[in-house]
Order: sequence, then structure tokens, then C-alpha cells
Amino acid sequence: MLINELAKKTGVTAHTIRFYEKSGLIKGKRKADVKSNNYFHYDEEAVEKLELIGFAKAVGFTISEIGQLIEAWYNKKFTIEKKVGILDEKLASIDDKIKQLKQMKKLIAEFKQDIIDETC
Repeated sequence: MLINELAKKTGVTAHTIRFYEKSGLIKGKRKADVKSNNYFHYDEEAVEKLELIGFAKAVGFTISEIGQLIEAWYNKKFTIEKKVGILDEKLASIDDKIKQLKQMKKLIAEFKQDIIDETC
């Protein structure tokens, strides 16, 4: 399928698909028998990868981390235990961010109260 078809099928814009392609996350292929254009064609693996990218982005993975995930998942380099370990690391990272955000919220609330009490 062409990029516009891929965009319609996945809900990911063509611009974003091109960005992912430049980032090495997905790859289109040129048809060897077509000489009249340089269009890239995408298969169902590209659809799967775009779904994985969407999920990974939604849970906080960076583009670099997503690249590593795709490399490992699609090249069968990681065991199930390693895959679970990666997700456990991300969960721990999210827990740390939640703690930081709670601390920031507490400090802002204290500062707000100081302003209300006119002690600041």
C-alpha cells in the first residue's frame, strides 16, 4: 500500500509516517518492477509497527527507546523475560516521575498557601 493508504488504515498522518521512516522505525520498499515513480510501498508489518509505536509513545517511550523495542521485537533478539524486563524498567521510571510530580505539586501548594497567608 502507498503512504496515503497506510495513513488512512492506521490513523497516523503521512507526515508522521515519513518522520518515523527517517528515524528508522519503519521502512517502505520500492517496487522493483515500477520504474516510473519512486513511491514507497508498505506492508502489514508497517501497520503493526505503527501500532506498536503508538502504544509505546502513549506509555512514555522515547523515539530512541521505540527504535530499540522495534529492533528487538522484530529481530527476535529478546526473550520474553527481557521484554518483560524492559516494560518493568519503564514502569519503575513512571513511578519515579509520579513521585517527582507529587513533590512538585506539594511544593506549589505550599507556596500558594504562603501567598494566601501573606507570609511570602
